Formats: sequence, structure tokens, C-alpha cells
Amino acid sequence: MRGNIFFIIKETFWGAAYAIGMVGAGILIASFFIYLYQTPSAGQLTKRNAAQTTIIYDRTGEHVLYQIYGEYNRKILSHDQIPDNIRIATIAAEDKSFYSHLGVDFFAIARAFEVNLKNKDIMQGGSTITQQLARNVFLTREKTLLRKYLETIMAFKIERKYSKDEILDFYLNEVPYGSNAYGIESASETFFKKEAKDLTLDEAALLAALPKAPTHYSPYNIHKDELIERQKSILRKMYKLGLISESETKKALAENTTQKIVPFSQPIEAPHFVFYVIDELEQKYKEEFLETGGLKVYTTLDYDMQKQAEKAIADGAERNRIKNASNAALVAIDPKTGEILSMVGSKNYFDASIDGQVNVSIMPRQPGSSFKPIIYSAAFEKGYQPESPIVDEPTNFGPDGSGRNYVPQNYDGKFHGAMTMRQSLSRSLNVPAVKTLSLIGLPAGIEMAKRLGITTLDEKRNYGLSFAIGSAEVKLLDLTSAFSVFANDGKRNPLESILKIIQNKEIYAPERDEKYALSLDIARKINSILSDNDSRTPTFGPRSPIFIPDRTVAAKTGTAQEFRDVWTIGYTPSVAVGVWAGNNDHSPMAAGADGIFTAAPIWRDFMDKVLPKYPNEAFLPYNQSQIAKDKDSPTEKVLGVETKKDKHKKKK
Repeated sequence: MRGNIFFIIKETFWGAAYAIGMVGAGILIASFFIYLYQTPSAGQLTKRNAAQTTIIYDRTGEHVLYQIYGEYNRKILSHDQIPDNIRIATIAAEDKSFYSHLGVDFFAIARAFEVNLKNKDIMQGGSTITQQLARNVFLTREKTLLRKYLETIMAFKIERKYSKDEILDFYLNEVPYGSNAYGIESASETFFKKEAKDLTLDEAALLAALPKAPTHYSPYNIHKDELIERQKSILRKMYKLGLISESETKKALAENTTQKIVPFSQPIEAPHFVFYVIDELEQKYKEEFLETGGLKVYTTLDYDMQKQAEKAIADGAERNRIKNASNAALVAIDPKTGEILSMVGSKNYFDASIDGQVNVSIMPRQPGSSFKPIIYSAAFEKGYQPESPIVDEPTNFGPDGSGRNYVPQNYDGKFHGAMTMRQSLSRSLNVPAVKTLSLIGLPAGIEMAKRLGITTLDEKRNYGLSFAIGSAEVKLLDLTSAFSVFANDGKRNPLESILKIIQNKEIYAPERDEKYALSLDIARKINSILSDNDSRTPTFGPRSPIFIPDRTVAAKTGTAQEFRDVWTIGYTPSVAVGVWAGNNDHSPMAAGADGIFTAAPIWRDFMDKVLPKYPNEAFLPYNQSQIAKDKDSPTEKVLGVETKKDKHKKKK
């Protein structure tokens, strides 16, 4: 019996071994066949098909905003013309075992496999410089096992035909560095206005940081901090590998390399918007496809409106210099579609002195009182009404988490007694707004903000009741989009920057996904309050910049602590416009530079130009008959107010 068992085990073992051997042999034979006949010869490195330019247009297709080139901006260097510092920086950044492997680094692949397994996605590829060269020349950047397999075979082909130095030369002349710069010479000229042979060590390390994600790490994009972190990591790795000395490392780390970057010089219109669109495109397509696919990208940008926005920002920022404000930003959105009609991220994209390349419209900043309509929306959802009574009086809300009691003050330093929620929001009073949030609870306010499209809130952060008056940082684009929900009777459209993409035929058009973010009636209550000039007159006067004669327009201003950020966001049913003013470095403006005097005039200049193209649409009234009148309704009692019914109960 035991003999039979051993015989079965032995036969099973050899059967499995035979099956595995046959499969392995099949893979080897298939790989050899693919190697010989189904992949290009390595000699084709010098025989390339011309790539086609991708063009980004405005919404009409009449104005070219930007062109993403394929191979046009490339200058080939000989081996002797490529400096050693870019060679060693590239090896440290991309492939430390370059001179010892045969084209594939199996240890790197194993590490990447482990990361991918943990993330349940293809996050890393473990590609060597040779594999990257094969991918750039012969394949796509699609993260699939088939592409990885073909990339590996081509890498072996390349390694058999060329020396390591030749392969590295090919790579440095081939790889995209972003901003339409292909190869190290074009990259050096594009970013530093010098030949590659003149690059310093810190500059070489910065350029070596770019190929991993050229658009994301671009010094012209908003991720400069990540770029510098990667550059410094490469320098430290070069030292650790013994490629540079300790003194060279310290000197390079001490350099402020981003200050050496020359201004962006390629033809471009609406640059902040263009780079926003490119980021959107890169979420849909691989970078190589964008650079070589000959796409025609029709964006949502209204060209004339964009020019009016740029002028309003430039003029307003110049006026605001006396308020110690160096910058401003503006976005305009169509509430009915979510389309971004204009985006100006700074007064001058090319002005390095104000960090003009930073798109402030998508950077988190404190919104101040411009955030209050979101809190009142949450309150109205809980049953409170514009007519609900509330008292503006000194109020201690207890410890705020810092060990001190939270006792908010109004902007004017005064308290105004009993009033309605309509009046408290119209007059932008802080104490009633904080009381309102204390009634409905912080989670309700946060949930409403997220529902309306605010993307910057941190679940782990304890915001406290100051959340009601704009202590949480938000993006101008997000907050303007949130206000567009009010303009659209409670329906929210996801933001759109692209109308369609054509490659011989239409390959992309956005899918409209309009959904109610809050009830129609609550949206109309906010519209009614924010367009009520009589209610806000005691604070802002009868003819403030947010009042437009003969037009029904809703608007709200905001001023952050110490005058570091000022806002105005206003809308009609057809267009929502948000303006921010301040300094990119968060330094305070002059005292008194609040939103109504600093951001609102810019907003008004722009609205005066664009509103004539739209009909004068009135906001529809909310349904007053739906306001609860029973004794349990929160309209009967609000913090700080005793109703007549309460007094009658006490007498009994």
C-alpha cells in the first residue's frame, strides 16, 4: 500500500514538473519568436515616425491656447557634449544599477511587484533606463503586463546592439522633460536658458527629477515643493552611491534652483487654465499620447470673457497696491453646465516676483465670511428659516481646543441685538453665524460644504465653531462652484474644462451628471438673502460694489484673519464669478483691506463687462407657505432669543 502511495506521489511530482517545464519552454519559445519577429529591431532607434501636435483651443475653436508638441523641440547631442553631472544624476534618479544589469533589473521589478500587490494596482514598474528608452521609442506608457513584457524584450534587444554609454546617450536625447522639451539640450535651454554642458550639479539634479512625471513636476506647475523634494532626494542618493562628494552635495543642496528657472516663453493663452486642462487630460490619457497623438482639445473657455477677466485682474491688482495686495485671481463658471468660462490664477503668470505661475484659484486659502452661506444652507435644511430670530450679542462658546474660550467678535466690533437670520447673513455678522453652527452641529456644516463641492476639508481636523466664519481653507474654484449650486436652484454640475476631444473623430465628450445637492427651496432662500440689498445696506451701504442697478445679482464678500485673503463671490442664474485678492506668500494686506473694498471692485468690473451678454434673470422666490409654524419648529426658538410662547410658559 505504501509503495502505491509513493508511486502516486512520484508520478504526480514528475507530472507537475513536466507540465511546468512545458509551460516554461512554451514561454521561452514564444518570447524568442516575439524577440525575432514581432518586435521592432533595435536599429530603428534612429528611424522615427514624426509625432503630431496636440492643440488646445477655446470653446469656439477659433483661438489656439497652447500646442503640445511631439518631437519638434529636440536637439541631439553627441556623447562628448553630454555632461557627466546629468549622466550621474539621471542614473541616481532612474536606475542606480544601470551599468551592471543586462537591460532589466529583476530586483527593482520585485520591489515594484510588492508595491503593486499592496496597492492592488500597477503603481510602479521597476523599469530600467533601457526599458524606459524602449517604451519611449517603440511602445506606449500604458500600465499593462503586456506592455511590460514587450518592454522587457525590447530592452534585451537594445542591450545586445548598443553599449551602455550609447544607450544612456539615446535616453538623454530622447526622454521628455515637459514643456515640450525633449532631450537634455532642449530641457536645459527651456528651463535654464543655457546649453547642457553648462549645467551646474543642482540644475542637473532638478532636470533629472522631471522625466518621472514631466507635467506634474514641471517648475511651471503648482507642485514646485514636490519637485524640490525630489531634486534634493536625487542629490542625496548621488552622494550615497559615491557619485559626488560631500562638499559637492552640500553646495548643491544649498542652491535655490527654482530661482534660476527662466520664465515660460512658449506661446500660450490663459496659461493657468491651460495647465489646469493639461492636468485633466493627464488623468484621462498617457502623456505620450497627448504629446504625439495630434488631438484637438476644445475647452470650455470663453475667450472674450477670459480677456475681460485678465484685464479686470490686472487693473484691480494695480489699484490694490496701496492696500499692500500684490495679486488677485478670478474664475467664472456656468451654473447650468459646470463649465469653466474663465480662469485667471494671478495678475501675471510670467511675474516670478509674485509667484505668478501659481494658480491661486486652485490653492487652499481662508474664505472668511464668504463661507457663511454654506452654514446657513445647512441650517435651513434643519428647519430654520430666513425669518428665524437670532440675537447678536456677546457669547462665550467655551473652550475651542486651544485651552481658551471662543468669544467671536463682529467685524465692526459692535453687537446688534435681535434680528432675523436673513439680516445676520446679509450683514455678514460673525456671532449669529457661529450661533447658527452651534445649533446645527459642526458635522452638518462640514457635510453641507462637501456636498456643495468643497474638496479641501480634512476629516481628521477639529475645525471648531470658527468653521462658520471661514477658518477652513478652501479653493476659489470650489467655492465659486458651490455658489453656482445656489444659482442653479440646488442642482450641482461637476466642473468641466473640456467640451470635446477629436482625433480624426470625437473620442471624448463630458457626460453630464447634474444632481440636486440641496433642495430647490433652500437654494432660493440663499438667493433671496444674497440678492437683498436692503438687508445688507446697514453694513455695506445702499450702493456698494456688489449692488448692480437694474440687475438681480446675488453676492457675498469675505475677509480672512489679519486681511490675508479677501473674497467676493456673486452670481446670476447664468454665471457665477469668484474673485480672490491678497499675497501669494500669505503676508497680510493693509488694515481695512476687506473684501468689499479690495475684491468686490474687481468682481464688479468683470460683471459690468459680461452681464450684458445675459438676460436679466430674476431669482425665483422660495415657498413661504412651507415655513413651519408649529411649536416644535426651530423657527420658534433660536439661541439667544426668547419667543412669546416661551415667556407665556414661564408665567404658567
